[in-house]
Parts: sequence; C-alpha cells; structure tokens
Amino acid sequence: MSHHHLSGLQVSSLSDTLNFQTFNSINCNGRLVDLSVPKIMGILNLTPDSFSDGGKFNTEKSALEQTHKMLTEGAEIIDIGPQSTRPHAEFLSAEEEINRIGSMISLIKREFPEVLISLDTFYAETVRFGFNEGIDIINDISGGHYDDKMFDTAAETKLPYILMHVNPSYETMHDKIKFADIVLSINQYFSEKTNELLNKGVKDIILDPGFGFGKTVEDQMKMIDEVKYFGFGKFPLLIGISRKSFIYKPLGKSALDINEETQKLHLKVLQQGAKILRVHDVAEAKKTVDLFMSKRV
Repeated sequence: MSHHHLSGLQVSSLSDTLNFQTFNSINCNGRLVDLSVPKIMGILNLTPDSFSDGGKFNTEKSALEQTHKMLTEGAEIIDIGPQSTRPHAEFLSAEEEINRIGSMISLIKREFPEVLISLDTFYAETVRFGFNEGIDIINDISGGHYDDKMFDTAAETKLPYILMHVNPSYETMHDKIKFADIVLSINQYFSEKTNELLNKGVKDIILDPGFGFGKTVEDQMKMIDEVKYFGFGKFPLLIGISRKSFIYKPLGKSALDINEETQKLHLKVLQQGAKILRVHDVAEAKKTVDLFMSKRV
C-alpha cells in the first residue's frame, strides 16, 4: 500500500472522528455528558391526568421523592413533562405549562445538583422559562412544528435539542399514517430538520423516531428492527417505548404488564446503538443497560 494511500486513510479517519463527536458526548450547559454508556431518562409527569402515573406525583413533595427514587435506581436524566401528549389529553398553553411547573425545576436542581433535567415541551416560551430555572436538555415532541420560535430558542440557549418525528400538527399527532417506508420517511424528516437546526447554530442534536405517535403497530415493529439506520449514525438516538400501546395492545395486556417484552426491545435497540432510553420503570431499564454493557465488553 502506497504512502499516499496511508495518509489518505488517516485524513478520512480523522474526519470520521469529527463527524461522530456528537456520539461520544453532548454539551449540557457546559457540562460534557458522556454517552459511551447508554443513559436512562426517567419520566416525571406533572400532569394530573397522566395515563400511567394517575397524577400521584403532582405535588412538589412527591415529585422530589419520585426523582430521588429514579436517580437511586440509575436514571441520570429526569424528563419533566407539564403536559400530557397521550391521545385526547387536555391541551395546555405555554402559560399554563409554566404555572404547572412552578418552582419544580429549581427545587429538583437544588436537591439533586448532579441531575440532568430535560424539559418535555413544544413551546419556546416554556423552554426559555425552563432555561432560566436550570434545565439541561430540550425535549420537543413536535420537531419545532407547533411553535415556529422553537429552533431559534434552542439555538439561543445552546442546550442539546431532542428532535422527535411526529405528524405536522397537534391535532394530527396521533393520526395513524401508513408509510410506504417508515424508516426512509423518518430519515428524510431527520435530514431536513437537522440541517435546519445546524444552520441555526444548534450544536447538539439527539434524534427520537417517535414511537407511539401516529404510527401503525407493524411500522413500529419495523422501526425497532431498523433502529440502527436512523439518522445515518450521525447523532445519538433516544428511544421511548415505555408503556406504549404498540407493545401491549397486540399482546392483549395492560400498559403496566409488559416489562419483560419492553426490556427485550430495549436490549434490541441498545445493541443497535441507542444512547438514551426514556422510561417509566428505571430499575428494570438499568438491569437491561447493565446486561448490555456486560455483553459488550
């Protein structure tokens, strides 16, 4: 092999390293978070009508207790959601979201300074409020569709932005669309939106293919099998399948009765490179991540 060829190899491997830097870490408010070990994101619903928590964690005291429990069980990110996005949930304005969050973010940060907080909202105004309160990550289920100021606000805060695939409007969020090729369609969407985000100056993007949002059971099973193709390996992937109906409905089970099936699917997506699992049951997901890590070595 000629010397010239070798130097060419070195150059290409260097540019590959640069391309995949996002993979190794994300920058949360100046804190580099290493993703070489997959992270668990625990769900903290602040919604009185949330379908699975039944509003048990509504008060500050129980929200702090739930956060403590999830952190002890192995979560490193806590995802705070003031608004339920399940089918037929009540629709909140940004102002109502901000009122519902109250001082929850700063309370959690004071109590658990090491925690990373992601804020689950599709409003730029709620993001600005959260940023001032100390959030670390923006988790927008709408891909910037429901608020045209979202991408600019993400760029201003310099926080990592979770880009989710979803139908283009709040009203159509849960309309089941049959895609000719689900993975191709999601990748076209990711490609377009990540270009837009990068052009606006958003540095850290995490991709979420949007399980549970307007997709058929068959398509979602195909997505599980083809997780490795999402985003062409350029960005870290977040997978949120916890208590989603595409798992429990075909089995004739309830949302709370599918742990074993869920963990099998979690393992499958980790083996394909998923970096963040968004879950209700942290302890069980932690066992799966540990199992994955022990097999990987």
